Amino acid sequence: MLSASPGSAVTPAASARTLDVRHLQLARAAFAAIAAIMVTFSPDHSSAVGLAVFSGFAIATGIVFAVAAWLVFPAGQRGASVLLAVLTLLAGLAASIGPWRSTATFFAIVISWALVTGIVEAVVAYRGRADAARSASRDGLTIGVLTIVLGLALLLVQPGYALDYYIEDAGRSFTLTGITIAVGVFGGYAAIVAVFLGIAGFSPRRAPAPSPADRSIP
Repeated sequence: MLSASPGSAVTPAASARTLDVRHLQLARAAFAAIAAIMVTFSPDHSSAVGLAVFSGFAIATGIVFAVAAWLVFPAGQRGASVLLAVLTLLAGLAASIGPWRSTATFFAIVISWALVTGIVEAVVAYRGRADAARSASRDGLTIGVLTIVLGLALLLVQPGYALDYYIEDAGRSFTLTGITIAVGVFGGYAAIVAVFLGIAGFSPRRAPAPSPADRSIP
């Protein structure tokens, strides 16, 4: 609790924000869930579809980061959110350009985005030291690592891979391609992120311990 002398205005050390980290997590979880559902229920895992889904996911997530920079984080702690917003929006906008939608473009954009933003989020979360932010920092570190893993997993997929196979029950042949695997990997990543951030957003948070300067003097 803050104390103030008679007649003076009481100014909280940390003014209440319109939103907090849990709202950022829930918004990110919602858009990740939409991307996962679209990939899961789409019979077409081509580069065009994969880039369309990623574009919507990235642009929406980038906007969430941008809004969170002012509504969630106080002045002096907005840099990471702004940087993630810029990087994610640029990736989403690049993926939205129709003539660029090819297998090579999917791998280039998604891998670059995953590695760069994953490292940024993981490093920022790892450096979090404040007691009030430890839970959010652990969540951010986990998502950062997962995003890096997405990029590394896609690096292991051969874009030109193709495997023909026949399913007797369907009575037809199919071809498993590198882009099909890559889009599926992205969909799996989105599903994991949606579940993890959804749980994190709804989990109860421990109230931050007051600093010595904020305690009332008897």
